[in-house]
Parts: sequence; C-alpha cells; structure tokens
Amino acid sequence: MEFSHKSVLLSETIEQLKIRADGIYVDGTLGGAGHSLEICRRLNDHGRLIGIDQDGEAIEAAEHRLASYKDRVTILRGNYRNMFDMLGEIGIEKVDGILLDLGVSSHQLDDAGRGFTYRTDAPLDMRMDQRQALSAYDVVNNYGKEELFRVIRDYGEEKFAGNIARNICLEREKKPIETTGELAEIVKASIPARARASGGHPAKRTFQAIRIEVNGELDALKDSLDTMIGHLTDGGRICVITFHSLEDRIVKDTFRRNDDPCICPPQFPVCVCGRIPTGDVITRKPIIPSQEEMEANPRSKSAKLRVFERKYGLHPRRQR
Repeated sequence: MEFSHKSVLLSETIEQLKIRADGIYVDGTLGGAGHSLEICRRLNDHGRLIGIDQDGEAIEAAEHRLASYKDRVTILRGNYRNMFDMLGEIGIEKVDGILLDLGVSSHQLDDAGRGFTYRTDAPLDMRMDQRQALSAYDVVNNYGKEELFRVIRDYGEEKFAGNIARNICLEREKKPIETTGELAEIVKASIPARARASGGHPAKRTFQAIRIEVNGELDALKDSLDTMIGHLTDGGRICVITFHSLEDRIVKDTFRRNDDPCICPPQFPVCVCGRIPTGDVITRKPIIPSQEEMEANPRSKSAKLRVFERKYGLHPRRQR
C-alpha cells in the first residue's frame, strides 16, 4: 500500500518555522514528508534537513519523495524522543528549527493491516515501530483490569473506562481478543445506548488510549520537549502540531514554563528564585486549520499548532 498522508497546517507551519536557507532543520515525525518537502524547497546547498521516523514504511516513502534533495537530507529511523542522541552521532549539536506533527498518520489509519482503526477488522497491532515487542494485542490481553482502566480513562478520557476494562477482562477469559473488530464490539457493548448516540464511533477513545500506551506517545513528548528547546540556536523555533487535548496540554504547559519558569509567590514584585526563561511563546493561542482545510481534510479538525522561539540572554520576567 502506497504511503500517503495529507500534511495538516502545512503553510502555517512552514511560515512559523522562519526557515533560513542555510539552516539546519529537524522533522521529528517525518511521515509522508509533506512538511519536509516544503522545508527542503527553501534550503540552499548549505542548508540541511534531518528527518526522523520510527515507521519503516514512512522512511521508505520519504526517501522516494525527497530523492531530488538527497544532498541536503539525512533520514534516520528512530523515535524523536532520542533525537539528540541520534543527531550527536552525525555530529549535530544545535539546530535552527524542529517540527513535530504528532499522532497517527493517514497511511497508518487507512492500512487495515496495521490495526490502528476500529472501522475494519484486522489483527490488533497499533505499533508505529513494528520492530518493538509491545502491541495492542499485548495490552488488551495481558494488562490487568486496573491497568486497562487507567489507560482507557487517562489516555482516552473515556468516562465508561471501568465498564470497558471489566468487559475486556471477561471476554478474554473465554478466548484471546485478537482483532480490532472484536475489541470494537466489546467497547460498543460497554457504553450505554444513549451515550453512543453522539460523539462519533464509541470505540474511538479506547482505540486512541491503547495506541498511546503501545507507542508511549505522551511520555515521549513530556520527556523530550525541554531537551529540544535546549538544542535550538538563538532565534530557533519548535513547532508542534497536536490532535487531542492531552498532547496539547503537555505542549502548552512546557512552552509556558520555558517562557516564564519563575516559582516565586505572585506577590513578589521581583524574581528571587533566579530561574531564567529560555525563550518566548509565539502562539499565545494555538493556530488551527482554516475552514477550507477542515472541509478538504476532516482529520485536520482537531489539529492545533503551537510555536516556541529560543532566546539567549534573557532575564527573569519580573525584573523587566
């Protein structure tokens, strides 16, 4: 199956990156290389793009799509949480811009065999990196009831998480739950009919939660944003596109903390904790897709873009 993914907030992201023709840029979620292609078009022979993805199919597709820019492109396979370990191995310490386009790609959703979607019956998988051991099958069949409840409640924000976890455990006592279709039916039966009448497919939140658990998505984001900001050059920017509230909250809180890390009591007129901002939040409110983009690409409806710019030589905010 051809790897396809329609890049969300493409022009807005490229504009916010403030690309320098001779700069070094990292696309930490390379995917179909839609954003990366536009970055490459703005680089000269001294510029460089490093694309990172953990999905082997995405790597293959990106290599093909970026072939005409191969002299200025380096593609690495791995998780963006290890970005600067990977960049250190090729001699890069600082970069001028970083892009993260989070969540699952259109290709991964549309390829039924990957097991990401509840719309077709396929083996439970959901691994973005198919080299890893943990899959959705393992989570659904081996996690205890309380672990399942925590995952579905916290990552799916599902108010019927208790019912769903209990019914999963009851059904797998009869036989292993092996397919997306089987799981979707269990979830559907766990949610009252009145609640199923609105809000989209009843299994949507549970599938999201299990996918996040399988791929460690929120931990990767929490563990890496500060490091990425620390490796930006003066004036360098990080742009992050999120697709649900949990991701967006992590990005918003991290950017705000880097903009104003002071922990002094509010009544203190001057900062005495000495914590120095690392830069400025550029997007006080997130950038969202236009009405035209949402109509053309329904999957963009929940997208939010937040941007942070690294600045050196700043002082505590309350001394300004």
